[in-house]
Amino acid sequence: SCTPVSLPPVRAPLKKKVFNLWRMAPWYSYQISALKQTSRKFERNWRSSKSEESHRAWKDSLKTYKKALRSARSSHYSALIEENKNNPRFLFSTVARLTESHSSVEPVIPLALSSNDFISFSSDKILMIRERIYQLLPTLDKNPLLKTATPESAAAPLLHLESFSPLNLSELASIVSSSRPSTCLLDPVPTGLFKEIFYLIEPFILDLVNLILFLGYVPQALKTAVIKPQLKKPNLDPDVLANYRPISNLPFISKIIEKAVAKQLHEHLDGNSLFEEFQSGFRAHHSTETALVKVSNDILMASDNGSASILLLLDLSAAFNTIYHNILLQRLEHEIGIKGTALRWFKSYLSDRHQFVHVNNSSSSCTVVSHGVPQGSVLGPILFTLYLLPLGNIIRKHSINFHCYADDTQLYLSMKPNEVTQIVRLQACLEDIKVWMTGNFLLLNSDKTEVIVLGPKHLRKILSNHLISLDGITLASSSTVRNLGVIFDQDMSFVPHIKQVSRAAFFHLRNIRKIRNILSQDDAEKLVHAFVTSRLDYCNSLLSRCPNKSLKGLQLIQNAAARILTGTRKRDHISPVLAALHWLPVKYRVEFKILLLTYKALNVPYCPSRPLRSLDGGLLVVPRVSKSKSGGRSFSYQASLLWNQLPASVRGADSLVIFKTRLKTFLYDRAYS
Repeated sequence: SCTPVSLPPVRAPLKKKVFNLWRMAPWYSYQISALKQTSRKFERNWRSSKSEESHRAWKDSLKTYKKALRSARSSHYSALIEENKNNPRFLFSTVARLTESHSSVEPVIPLALSSNDFISFSSDKILMIRERIYQLLPTLDKNPLLKTATPESAAAPLLHLESFSPLNLSELASIVSSSRPSTCLLDPVPTGLFKEIFYLIEPFILDLVNLILFLGYVPQALKTAVIKPQLKKPNLDPDVLANYRPISNLPFISKIIEKAVAKQLHEHLDGNSLFEEFQSGFRAHHSTETALVKVSNDILMASDNGSASILLLLDLSAAFNTIYHNILLQRLEHEIGIKGTALRWFKSYLSDRHQFVHVNNSSSSCTVVSHGVPQGSVLGPILFTLYLLPLGNIIRKHSINFHCYADDTQLYLSMKPNEVTQIVRLQACLEDIKVWMTGNFLLLNSDKTEVIVLGPKHLRKILSNHLISLDGITLASSSTVRNLGVIFDQDMSFVPHIKQVSRAAFFHLRNIRKIRNILSQDDAEKLVHAFVTSRLDYCNSLLSRCPNKSLKGLQLIQNAAARILTGTRKRDHISPVLAALHWLPVKYRVEFKILLLTYKALNVPYCPSRPLRSLDGGLLVVPRVSKSKSGGRSFSYQASLLWNQLPASVRGADSLVIFKTRLKTFLYDRAYS
């Protein structure tokens, strides 16, 4: 006999961590269970015989068991990541569960909060808002509601939308295949199963959809929504009902019909130029980034001309839930030009709707929805933007710059020190906005509406002294405001935004590093792109010509992500690793985004008031600026400058895909040459 070799205990950790994974991946449980039994058999033989041969056999079987276990874990989470690679919320909770990080686990609704609590709170909140609106309504002879029957737009639509066109099989199949596989509680079968067997039932579904469009009638079963409350922000207290946002979940067939209607409604709005020019919400070729690029460009160019700017961010109270159906229908008919069967369909869609809350496996009582549009539906956001359509004309009357993204409205006014009296125009504009909103059953939330002064420091002081409050809205006490997910500071340096991105990105990188050993290269890269790269790229066109000191923080994030992904040591040079991953450095990712937006803008059908490109070279006119720290950082300056530096073969790409490929190759060569 030989002396037993002391080995670290294996059973206690495995019992805690591994057995739970078996239950999560049952298709591996039989194989792993057999290997585990074999390993324990060899262990008993060794403990009884104490021979070196039996010890070696146990050790080999234990290695085989652990290898199979790691493979099972990796395969299980690889399948989860691949299936949910476009679902950051699920990926976040999965990573939190793997890392056993309680601070990062997505909060759940406490059991103390019942579904009836949510439905009662929501109903009471809307009732309270409408009571406040009734108190603010002007006298009857000046009531804006009396004018809703007349068109508010200056020009009538060129064409009317009398009825919806029937779908064909290819259009219906495209809608079904592009829809998310989320399942509503009211669906008779899971959405995933529905999509798999759709080829068998597509003629019947097509007849049902076309019949609903032809009759202008929405069945009652398709107008009941399941409300799933979601926390507005992860760090909010889950025990407070006011911290939740009601998200409507509709039956899958209802989503298909809404998508078919939304497509034809968009075509009607685009064909008649009925969209608000400065509304970026839920429109093709528009996004939060295009909205912020427009606002920041105007502010930077005003600063270059020696002006400071006042930025006012309006906030509405429960905007989607307070829409008055009669006003919306009159707007659709008189301003949008929807008539006949199409208008009858919208009347049926908005009338006699019901909803109930489902939380913690219990449902509330069903309530009637007499106002508002479903938040989380396909048509709800589009109808909301059309409801706000007259707001743009009210703001234009006061010559105030503005830009909207859904219910987020930005007002901004630039002025020089000798023009501070223009604040009166902003005050009058805000008063008219409040009057219009009151007449349309919308309530401006003064507590959450923010004001900030942007521009050169000496000009900000002069302007701030004259800007104590705007109709009850006080000047922001801090030097920053959050605007569509981006932190604006008074100097427009975006340093606070970069710091916030860095904190969030490093938090996720630490979690990914904890589970890197059970992830394949592809799966780890998917998590990096979902949690880190997406943050680096969000609205990064605003960071043009930021100081290298500021961009260094973002570059360190990318370097850390590359090291975790490839296992590169801390002291090894990172540039070859980034080049091998085909990752553009942060500075060149900013240029890539600017040039990509420029290409899209130049290739969207548009008739400019003056020629933007020369007839032969495809070049842009570079605006003149006097200050590199303000005008030189504006999008209009940087986009033109960078575009003219591109080779003609890149500028002249025939399609967006070809342009992106050639552009990345060009920037890659510049970065790593």
